[in-house]
Amino acid sequence: MTDPVFPDLKGSSVFVTGGGSGIGAALTEAFLRQGAKVAFCQRSDGTAFCGAMEAATGNRPLFLPCDISVVDQLQLTLATAAKAHGPITVLVNNAANDQRHETLKTDQAFWDWSINVNLRSYFFACQSVIPGMQAAGGGSIINFSSISFMMADKGYAAYITANAGIVGMTRTLAREFGPDRIRVNAVAPGWVLTERQKELWVTPEGLAAYLSRQCLPDPIAPEDVAGTVLFLASDAAKMMTSQTLILDGGYISS
Repeated sequence: MTDPVFPDLKGSSVFVTGGGSGIGAALTEAFLRQGAKVAFCQRSDGTAFCGAMEAATGNRPLFLPCDISVVDQLQLTLATAAKAHGPITVLVNNAANDQRHETLKTDQAFWDWSINVNLRSYFFACQSVIPGMQAAGGGSIINFSSISFMMADKGYAAYITANAGIVGMTRTLAREFGPDRIRVNAVAPGWVLTERQKELWVTPEGLAAYLSRQCLPDPIAPEDVAGTVLFLASDAAKMMTSQTLILDGGYISS
């Protein structure tokens, strides 16, 4: 697949949460290939991934270890990235955890953890980068949601609740900071077949049933998401804000 080229992204300061694996890794690579200065965070060591990306793209990302559920740690990580690369003008809130749970067995500790990872961290990441975007004259925030909250699904109520909240948060921040030329959009993918999904949830029967409801017959790979995010980050989408783009092969339309 040929990656689209967005010349305005060259040299831009980009931050991707969870940018060393799954969808996040595909996003990090896509921005590196645009010539962007990319920083990413995750809890596990991303050093080997950085080396692989430098070899593949000629552009090395900056890895910063961080637990995004710890707000002061997240704020420090974003400040460190901005010091290294200049004010962050593209933030991609990608990191999430879709741990399955039964509603009647969910305790307060699990609920709080899930909301902290999947929603609270998004808000405080946005809050952290917005002043720099204001000073720079604008920026683009892309928040990852999911079609899960649109489809009366079950088995992970906290995660679904968070993803609905992400869309609401995206819209209100777009309204509040639009005068600063800060665009805030969301991407809601369907079932993206990351390695984690394959290890935990994918079965031949389940995947076949899912694909039968898509308009398009192919499973969604992490790299299939990258072009949409590059578009939203770039000047090609300069008048697009407060939107949620559904990237699900047509699943929700069924």
